[in-house]
Amino acid sequence: MAILVGKNAPDFQAKAVLKNTIIENFTLSQFRGKYVVLFFYPLDFTFVCPTELHAFNDALQDIKSRNAELIGCSVDSCYAHQAWLDMPRSKGGIEGLEYPLISDINKTITSDYGVLHPDGIAYRGLFLIDRQGVVRHQLVNDLPLGRSVSEAVRMLDALQAFENQGEVCPANWHKGEKGMVPTHEGLEKYIAATLPTSKKAALV
Repeated sequence: MAILVGKNAPDFQAKAVLKNTIIENFTLSQFRGKYVVLFFYPLDFTFVCPTELHAFNDALQDIKSRNAELIGCSVDSCYAHQAWLDMPRSKGGIEGLEYPLISDINKTITSDYGVLHPDGIAYRGLFLIDRQGVVRHQLVNDLPLGRSVSEAVRMLDALQAFENQGEVCPANWHKGEKGMVPTHEGLEKYIAATLPTSKKAALV
């Protein structure tokens, strides 16, 4: 499986579906200057997948408010995407999705991103791509394991905080919390500021 973090995200040109309209020449490079959350899912008309796709859709405005685009991708055809978009959520469909779904029917994009399963479908891969087209975060789950959409948003926040402030993001960091200056002194200052009061007293 490819490690793409720190590398240019593989560009692509493919068909995609957005709100039941087929886009003939959909590319990653058209979003240069924005952040991109690109995720892969195994197949249309399956079981864990619609829960993820709706969860991403529920977070879409949060993602867009961070100057980011959300894109889904599977190895299904555009026509399968359209049929699934016509199916109500209550029946296991994805009606109401407001972000594009790429058709990677030739499996080239899935292969380029290193998430092609031996059965010819996609692992649950997620890639956070910065405004210059560089992959900054990569996550790959096995087929039974649904992803945390809030974690994807958290990583987007962490990247933007680092870019804006120059501070690194410690474990379990969330937007609005203290970052850390990446020096030994910065680490000590961060630990001192975040220790519980009882532990601070024990150190005096």
